[in-house]
Amino acid sequence: MKFTREKYLDRIKYSGELKPNLSLLKKLQKNHLLNIPFENLDIHYQTPIELNIDRIFEKIVQNNRGGFCYELNGLFYELLLSLGFKAKRVSARVYEKGTKYSPEFDHFAIVVEIENIEYLTDVGFGEFIFEPLELQFGKIQKDPRGSYVVDKYEGEYFRISKIEDGKSTPEYIFKNVECELREYAERCRYHQSNPNSHFMKKRLISLPTENGRITISGNTLKIKEETKVTEKELKNETDFEKELWEKFQISLKKPVANNLYTK
Repeated sequence: MKFTREKYLDRIKYSGELKPNLSLLKKLQKNHLLNIPFENLDIHYQTPIELNIDRIFEKIVQNNRGGFCYELNGLFYELLLSLGFKAKRVSARVYEKGTKYSPEFDHFAIVVEIENIEYLTDVGFGEFIFEPLELQFGKIQKDPRGSYVVDKYEGEYFRISKIEDGKSTPEYIFKNVECELREYAERCRYHQSNPNSHFMKKRLISLPTENGRITISGNTLKIKEETKVTEKELKNETDFEKELWEKFQISLKKPVANNLYTK
């Protein structure tokens, strides 16, 4: 299935002006986040994920699925280009405990230039920004999902940090250098095949709402609304498939992955 802008816009429920400006970028990012979940289900059902835009389009748009960063931001990048945005793929390294960051190409993010100002846009990082962040150092930027700040790290990296209770916690770092899609292939393979990858640990599907988030992590359904959180154990595949359809409108015609319900 070839990439089609109109079908993509239908998938994210966007209709309106398509002039490539900051207002449109904000609307597209938020619509994408609210309608396409972050998920790693293919990894747990032995379905290879390939960095092929037409295959990703078929999965996410035609088959009403979600994906992880390489798929979500890979497709979003193509949408931005089709609309006339000046965009580039960038390699991000995710913050880990201590002062460590993951390897290059561990995360796929996008930088967009609008009227000579650059913005970070990202629809593939789970609980993160609803709107683009201006790449301006030291300015605390308030987003519907929290407050963020951009600074320099080790001279050549941009660092994105979240501010909570006066404390700054890094999300990831990236070099503002354009990358090719093929450069992410090795880490994409790693995350769907190496036991050390966190994506291999358990099934995950998550979708933000205007005031919270709906997530299935392993065998637990978690619904957050404002400050209220409810959890429900999924006891078998029937429970999982029921909630997958009711909460995300996703139906998987796949064999059950091994050991999903073992304690």
